[in-house]
Parts: sequence; C-alpha cells; structure tokens
Amino acid sequence: MFAGILSGAAIHEYAAAENIKSYAENITLFTDIFLRLIKMVIAPLVFSTLTVGIMKMGETSTIGRVGGKAMVWFVSSSVLSILVGLFIVTLQHPGAGMNLQVPAGDVQTGLAVSGMNLKAFISHTIPTSIAGAMSNNEILQIVVFSLFFGIAGASLGEKFNAPLVAALDVVSHIMLKVTGYVMYVAPLAIFAAISSVVATEGLGILLNYASFIGGYYLAIILTCMVLIGVGYMVLKRDVFRLIAMLKDPVLVAFTTSSSEAAYPKTLDQLTRFGCSRNIASFVLPIGYSFNLVGSMVYCSFASMFIAQAYNIHLTFSEIVVLMLTLMLASKGIAGVPRSALVVLAATIPSFNIPVAGILLLMGIDHFLDMGRSAINVLGNGVATAMLSKNEGELEEQTEIGEEIEA
Repeated sequence: MFAGILSGAAIHEYAAAENIKSYAENITLFTDIFLRLIKMVIAPLVFSTLTVGIMKMGETSTIGRVGGKAMVWFVSSSVLSILVGLFIVTLQHPGAGMNLQVPAGDVQTGLAVSGMNLKAFISHTIPTSIAGAMSNNEILQIVVFSLFFGIAGASLGEKFNAPLVAALDVVSHIMLKVTGYVMYVAPLAIFAAISSVVATEGLGILLNYASFIGGYYLAIILTCMVLIGVGYMVLKRDVFRLIAMLKDPVLVAFTTSSSEAAYPKTLDQLTRFGCSRNIASFVLPIGYSFNLVGSMVYCSFASMFIAQAYNIHLTFSEIVVLMLTLMLASKGIAGVPRSALVVLAATIPSFNIPVAGILLLMGIDHFLDMGRSAINVLGNGVATAMLSKNEGELEEQTEIGEEIEA
C-alpha cells in the first residue's frame, strides 16, 4: 500500500499527462485479475457452504431460529452504525463553510440508480436462473436459491442427502484451497489499486478532504469499538482472539476496497476460531447482503455532509426517515460497483438534497470504500461468532497448531 502511494505520487509529479492516464489504466490490470479470481470463487463457495450448513442443521425450526437471530442483529447493528455516523458528522460539521449553490438542473453522476425502489429490490432478490445469478455473482440471489435448496434437502433427511452433503463439502474445501492460491496475487493488486488512484489524482486528494476523511474514519473506528464492545458482552475475552484472527481478511478488504475479496479467508478464520462451520456457512453469506455496517456509517455521514455543504437544514423527523430509507435501500446491493454511492444517488433527491453533491465524494470514494469494506468484514465476523456462542456451537478453544497457522 505504501509502495503504491509513493509510486503513484512520483508518477503524478514527474510523468506527462498522457503517460499518467496510460499508467493508471494499465497498472490496474493486477487489481482486475485479483478481483476476477476472487469473484470466480465466490459463487461456488457461497452455494456449497451455505447449502451444506443448512442441510447439516437438520430441522427447519433450527434454520428459522438461527436466521431470525441473525436478522435481528443485522438490523440492530445497522441502526447502531447509522447513529455513530450521525453523531460524528453532526459534531464535526465537515460540510460547514462550503456554502455551495444548489444546481438549477439535474447533474449526471454516472451512477446507475434506476429501479431503486422496494418493488425492484424484492423482485431482484429472486433469481430467474441460478446459472445467471452465479455468472453475475449476485450474492443475494445465490443465498435465496441456496436457502430453498438447503431446506428442501434437509427435509428429505440424512439418509437421502448424505451423499450430496459430502460432495458439496468437498467442493467448499476445494474452493478454499483455490482461494489460498489466489491470495498470492493480493499484494500486487493492492499496490496497483493505490498507485493508480494517487497517480491520477495526486497526494492532494488525501489533503483536500482531510477533515471529511478524518471524521469518517473516526466514525468507522468508533463503530468498530461498539461492535467489539457488544462482542465482548457475548464472547468475553475471546473477542480479542477473534479480532486477531480476522486481521488478515480485514486488511485484504481494506487494501482492495472489496469485502467480497475477504469472504473465503473470513470463513476459514471463523471456523479456526471455533465457530460451527454450519452456522458460519449459513450466517456469513446472509451478512454480506444485510449486515453492511460500514456502508451504513458511510451513508449517514455522507448524506449529512452533502446537506451541510449546500446549507440544507433537515428536521429531526426528516433525518429519521432519511436514515431508515438509506438502511432499507442498501440491503442486497453489496455487489454493485460503488454501491454506497448508488444508494445515496437514489435516496437523497427525495429529501431535496442535490444528487450533484455526490460528485464531491467520487474522487475520494476509493479511500472511503477501504474503510467501509474493512468494517463490513469485521462486523460479519463478530456477528457469526456471537450467534455460534448463543447457539452453543462455539468451541472453547481451537487447536494450538491451527491458531499458530492462523
């Protein structure tokens, strides 16, 4: 990451404009390859692990109980993260003093925001073809199909589903092995992603928005502390061992700006920590669609920042409705590029906040996305561990050799 910053800054300073553009376009080849390789693994891994987890749970009542607990926590953590973002942005007022004029007409942001409504969201969750869902890496659609498939398989009983469970279990382990090979590309991908952005925008992009970025990351850190605090109430001192084990997947998510890139390693570390593989395989994919705590911090922080920049005052009731709308609109679009910006672009115009304000953030979105991707991984890891503990499916300690390897 630091090598990327240094190389990008040097190229921005000394290279010709056309050479900078060419470098930025070509160096991201490494990032594109890494993310494509990870996305290649995601669909078969989610399907195999989630289906096996559901089938091994057995009774549908167990599936419903665990799923219900997961959704209650996901909603609660979303509300908590929204409140943290609101608290910091209200306290800091990063947009105050910008005094921007509200644009007279619509401004094109380049974001695809059509169809962002409740009907479209619900329709989008149901796959018309599992092959299509897998080819497009639509995680929420894969989760829905896997739920139906797993519950149907569980209802047939162990006598009938045992061969399929064994086969899918082998598939999941193969996919995790493939992920291990893919992770060798990660350092190059991290270098390329950072170097490209800094080469194009220069180091000034970090300084010009220092107040906003500082306040945003303060909110991210505070949200992390809240999540760890809640985790401590359930896991006690084991929560610190969990954080240590999640360090690698969190860093992968942070440096690549992709929580998807960290999914396989997160699942592996949670099972090493002692979480029931069945529960981890069930909860984690759902969390990737519904437990986006980082996106919630970002949406609350960014929406209020834009309102402050245009001197738009929102009443308490308007803020409450805006935050609830953002929370609902964000569910299930984790795989959409610049998903948090898409949510903002679709939501804030309804509250008379100019969508043009998003242009203020697009230049630094890569650096903001790093934080929200990392905390999404941490939040899902803590949630899975807490649910395993609550269900009595958390081993007290893992093998010493596994811990050292982790």
